[in-house]
Amino acid sequence: MTQTTKTTRTSTSSDAAAEGFTEEERGAMKARAKEVRAAARAGSRAEKAAEAAAEVLAKIAELPDEDRALAERVHALVTGSAPELAPRLWYGMPAYAKDGKVLCFFKPASKFKARYSTLGFGDVAALDDGVMWATEFALTGLNAEAEARIALLVKTAAA
Repeated sequence: MTQTTKTTRTSTSSDAAAEGFTEEERGAMKARAKEVRAAARAGSRAEKAAEAAAEVLAKIAELPDEDRALAERVHALVTGSAPELAPRLWYGMPAYAKDGKVLCFFKPASKFKARYSTLGFGDVAALDDGVMWATEFALTGLNAEAEARIALLVKTAAA
């Protein structure tokens, strides 16, 4: 007669991280669910756009100093380079949409405890360059050269 035994295993935080989502990833998913619910609320298109822009600015204001400084400048560069893009939150991060789809986003280093913040571009961004091109750029600071490059990337992506 064969006897089966049932073993139980308690998971540790490292087991959970290895097998599932990190706390930061779960937080981003919760933020995205909240954004979807907010977008479904009634209101005019102009009211929704104004609310979304205000949410982006509020989220930027909540960031730690270093991330906030980068996010504020990126926000100014994106909205100045492509005013047709609509600011909105995307997984709790400042993002800018074209025709309802995220074109670019700012991922603060603090969001996922990363070494650097990034400026990323979605697949609607017109940045195609042969068979391979960058979709995210690391940001450790900004200078005139980096700002000019961001402005050009955003204009190109939005075209």
